[in-house]
Amino acid sequence: MRMLDGAIDVKKTNLAVIILQKNEKLHIKRCLEKLAPLAPRQIFVVDCFSTDGSDRIAAEMGATVVSHEWPGNQATQFNWALDNLTIEANWILRLDADEYLYPETIDELRGLVTDGGLPPSVTSLSLSRARHIFGGEIRHGKEIEIVRVFRRGCARYAQTEMDEHLVVDYGRNYKMRGRFVDHSLMPFAEWRAKHRDYAKREAQMAVSGRCNANKRLYYKLPRYLRALMYFSLRYFVQLGFLDGLPGWRWNFWQGLWYRWIVDLEIGRLKRVCGRVSRERSERITHQNQTGETAAKCQRL
Repeated sequence: MRMLDGAIDVKKTNLAVIILQKNEKLHIKRCLEKLAPLAPRQIFVVDCFSTDGSDRIAAEMGATVVSHEWPGNQATQFNWALDNLTIEANWILRLDADEYLYPETIDELRGLVTDGGLPPSVTSLSLSRARHIFGGEIRHGKEIEIVRVFRRGCARYAQTEMDEHLVVDYGRNYKMRGRFVDHSLMPFAEWRAKHRDYAKREAQMAVSGRCNANKRLYYKLPRYLRALMYFSLRYFVQLGFLDGLPGWRWNFWQGLWYRWIVDLEIGRLKRVCGRVSRERSERITHQNQTGETAAKCQRL
């Protein structure tokens, strides 16, 4: 079932694709099938010891599957791949298993990374994200533009627990016209459980001040009220209501519920930190009092 070899007569694109996955049986076949017209020189699937057979599916379809333990976040895992995979192509594309490229994006990308397609000063390409979730496409809202293609040796992921992003060391960026698609088929219960975990990680970053500038500004707003404000911005001002039922579900669950859960977790962490601080203060006070009492006894 080596579908990636179906384009064997097509000239290979000077591109290596790196896909991170764990238990992505729902997505990995679709992702690789849609990559076939791109005919990348190399496709690596970095698998975190999947138990659902998704590693076998990727291997049968012609991808190079490399197993590596999950280090705690995507940034570290991807940087490990950059350091340890034998990458021969000049350009690298990073995809998640639940993502794929539109046909027109593939055509544009092939032209850009072909020798002579871009000047040497261009070292990265950014794409806008299209989103399909909850049974439909989310057409309204803020456009998200992300660097996903870069010349080998020119970029690495910043070491963050959340909001992972590539940091390009040098050169210019080129904004592609085409988009990549984020299209999760994950059951809703799993999606919600996954976002509960995200909320805990984001709350830890918020409390410690490790979030980006935009989120630091957001977290200066009153807790819980900011979640309602954010939902109103997305659903009403940015016309999310025009996306019908999928738009309502997306903006409610990801724009309000998720933000509310983050705020609940921030409140919990602050209470824990406050209790620990009080206990530490009480111990120090007790030690000081004990020391003073001992000193008085010695003088007597």
